Amino acid sequence: MLGVFSTEIVTPPEELVAAGDRSPSPRTTALALMKRYINSNPSSVSIQIGDQVHLAYSRHSESLLQPRSFGVKDDIFCLFEGMLDNLGSLRQQYGLAKCADEVMLVIEAYKALRDRAPYPPSHVVGHLAGNFAFLVFDKSTSTLFVASDQSGRVPLYWGITADGFVAFSDDAEMLKSACGKSIASFPQGCFFSTTLGEIRSYENPKNKIIAIPAPDEEIWGATFKVEGPAVVLARE
Repeated sequence: MLGVFSTEIVTPPEELVAAGDRSPSPRTTALALMKRYINSNPSSVSIQIGDQVHLAYSRHSESLLQPRSFGVKDDIFCLFEGMLDNLGSLRQQYGLAKCADEVMLVIEAYKALRDRAPYPPSHVVGHLAGNFAFLVFDKSTSTLFVASDQSGRVPLYWGITADGFVAFSDDAEMLKSACGKSIASFPQGCFFSTTLGEIRSYENPKNKIIAIPAPDEEIWGATFKVEGPAVVLARE
């Protein structure tokens, strides 16, 4: 899956900008990245939302335990990879039909977060059990919400293209071609919200996320880690 967002939607992480400046390397534009993804993935589905957002996914070469899916409802777009172990109980919690899949569940969870303030993001994501990574873009508010599971079994990476777009993908090699050293692994057990303007741990919501610059010889620009001792968020 691939999501590319302009600076009007997402402010590029300073640590990744600095990594690109510190160790310049070849990069390409967001449009070139999207075209490469489409050309490299048979039967891919892509959508453009204005000039600010490009989304794409393909089921080509997907894992049986980590299927990719896409959905949209009420101008909320969601890319999801993986499976939720507690999908059945969450359907009941959010009042969804038995046929509702992970994408529809995440969209409803996001709507609860958006419409029932104060409703902490850590509470919403912390109740998702399983292996997953997802992107949610709310067209009505131009808001992006991204999350990865606690184990990091579903890979998710983010980087900055040559024209300053922030890209998220499960394909590290493809991101490297567009982002060079301005790339990092998205930290497990964390979420990123443009409403909050930062990345946070949903297992340890009070702990700060720190970015450690990588040595020049490494492919990553930085490593994002949760600071301080772990205090695991309990699920009800």
